[in-house]
Amino acid sequence: MNLIDYKDVNIYQDSQLVLQNVTLNIGEGEFVYLTGKVGTGKSTFLKTLYGEIPVKEGKAQVMNFDMTELKRRHLPELRKKLGIIFQDFQLLTDRTVDANLRFVLKATGWKNKVEINQRISDVLELVGMSTKGYKMPSELSGGEQQRIVIARAILNSPKLILADEPTGNLDAETSRQIVELLKQISKAGSTVVMITHNLHLLEEFPGRQFLCKDHCLTEVENSPAEEKATEGKATEDEVQEDESLDFD
Repeated sequence: MNLIDYKDVNIYQDSQLVLQNVTLNIGEGEFVYLTGKVGTGKSTFLKTLYGEIPVKEGKAQVMNFDMTELKRRHLPELRKKLGIIFQDFQLLTDRTVDANLRFVLKATGWKNKVEINQRISDVLELVGMSTKGYKMPSELSGGEQQRIVIARAILNSPKLILADEPTGNLDAETSRQIVELLKQISKAGSTVVMITHNLHLLEEFPGRQFLCKDHCLTEVENSPAEEKATEGKATEDEVQEDESLDFD
């Protein structure tokens, strides 16, 4: 079963075309990387998957939601079925880890206190943070905060997890541990779509790779090693253009 089904989709930010003729299918339990230089539209594409940016042209379905017809009032229903992992964590800084997770569960309809506490305990154990529930986010390292963000993303056992550069602010070993954790979640049945600039991760943790380049999103069939030589080596003009677009 395809969780994501796009055909001939044109994606705009405001009135500017970012990606054109996007056609792809992503099924259950797949692990998918989105790669490409800054400003090529990776985050913009990801935002269409959870309705932050509307799809106006082409055919686009995400977990049986027609994204071209999706009304803003239906966004909460879609997002309850998604897990979203942000690079900058976006944890509530005025409350503990437990309270952060409890807030999400209550907001998505959980009412039984015993069940809420048990679910929090389960996800914290899964991400290796079972002893950190009483901590404030500011008391945690970057890697620990990202594990909490992953715990938050899987609270409602989503079929689809979207990760926007989840290792961007982490050191190499912590990045590896985070991707290994996401791989384990994928093997348990959730589809993971992850933006990354670190092509070493693709070699250690293989998955499907889609490259954003020249307004296109194209599946890469070969090893990421060839792209590694040019990744991040934009010319001065390209950097200026990327910064002016600021899609990511």
